[in-house]
Amino acid sequence: MGNKDINSLDDVKQSGMRFVTLVSIIAALGGLLFGFDTAVVSGAIGFLGEKFDLNKVQEGWAVSSLIVGCVIGAGFSGILSDRFGRKKVLIGAAALFTLSSIGTAIPDTFTFYIIARMIGGLGIGITSTLCPLYNAEIAPAKYRGRLVALNQLATVTGISLTYFVNSGIAGWGNDAWDVENAWRWMFGVGAIPGALFLILLFFVPESPRWLIKQDRPLDALKILLRIHGEEAAKQEVLDIKESFKQESGSLKQILSPGLRTALLVGVVLAVLQQVTGINAVLYYAPEIFKSMGAGTDASLIQTIFIGIVNVLFTILAIWLIDKVGRKVLLLIGSSIMTLCLAAIGLAFYTGHTTGPLVLIIILIYVAAFAISLGPVVWVVLSEIFPNRIRGRATAIASMALWAADYVVSQSFPPLLDTAGPAPTFWIFGVMGLITFVFTLRVVPETKNKSLEEIETAWMKNASASSNADAALKPKESH
Repeated sequence: MGNKDINSLDDVKQSGMRFVTLVSIIAALGGLLFGFDTAVVSGAIGFLGEKFDLNKVQEGWAVSSLIVGCVIGAGFSGILSDRFGRKKVLIGAAALFTLSSIGTAIPDTFTFYIIARMIGGLGIGITSTLCPLYNAEIAPAKYRGRLVALNQLATVTGISLTYFVNSGIAGWGNDAWDVENAWRWMFGVGAIPGALFLILLFFVPESPRWLIKQDRPLDALKILLRIHGEEAAKQEVLDIKESFKQESGSLKQILSPGLRTALLVGVVLAVLQQVTGINAVLYYAPEIFKSMGAGTDASLIQTIFIGIVNVLFTILAIWLIDKVGRKVLLLIGSSIMTLCLAAIGLAFYTGHTTGPLVLIIILIYVAAFAISLGPVVWVVLSEIFPNRIRGRATAIASMALWAADYVVSQSFPPLLDTAGPAPTFWIFGVMGLITFVFTLRVVPETKNKSLEEIETAWMKNASASSNADAALKPKESH
């Protein structure tokens, strides 16, 4: 091959990476909506509660109604995206989010607010499942980890930006204005990124793997040519078509021996991401810091530190994930999180919670999550399932994640009141230890493997398990 051919190939690769990166960034905007919508209520709930005279149970419902919508949206995302395509369902989710942002800004009754909030939850449940999945299906294997992890960076960026937006809006008027209008603006601002996401989605291509599933290989080839160049694109179309020949896509196949393990890995990792306590810390950070003796203003400033650390270490994860691998990051992060949670529990148990030490440990815990369970779980969920069942299997795991989020966010305040802070953080620490052991023993490394190579590995496991079962069966006598 001459220098001219090599340069031409390099130009194709660079052009392909620019194209797929731009498309992945647009898809990752769904993560920004995810982060915004989960965090915006933290600044609005006080004013909302006063406006509608909410009791504690109603305040909890005002927060958690979104998560209920997320569980439902995630549950239906797989079926819908397998039937109508990733792109069309994401467009529908963006429309739901935009509608919800407007709806939560204008209600005259608490019931109207809840309905609008759950509509937004449907959109967030869908985007949290399909945005990473879409990026995984369009990205080259070598860069898939970082391109999928862009979604998590967008999520934590959305959370952090929301804190500043809420603070700025709350300063526009007096207390009476805040109660009547501030919370409306906080929710309503979400319509801007929602509408932007909706418009930009019309300019991204459909998932090439979904197109081949629909027997449209030529349409898929046009997209893959822009990413890989002619030779690699044609080979990838053949690999994807071959993978579909080996799959039925039925529930029976999802639960077959090899693929059952893939589903187990996805669901357990999704649940462990939540039960290691991250959202309890993020949702209730100001209250945690107040319990350590910090004033209201100081606790809010410390919460901003958490947001900054979350963003910075998510960026570090994007840089590392395709270099060191998914499994290594999970092992490092879960071990550090376990030690931090044990130390936080010990500090509360001994009463040594004043001073900067506990804040530093919490920041280390958040950093460890941000380089491991935060982005890596979404990456693994988007790539470990075979092509034909990926939508539905990812939806099952995502639904489990949101359900675990709901349980943790609802149980954390009662646990603090009844068991106390020390046992609560130790419980999370035990979950961190389980995460380490589960990752070490069960989770496969998927770095630098194509989605079809990952699928082949699961199918070989399934075949080996079936052969082993057959060998163990007693032979019939004649």
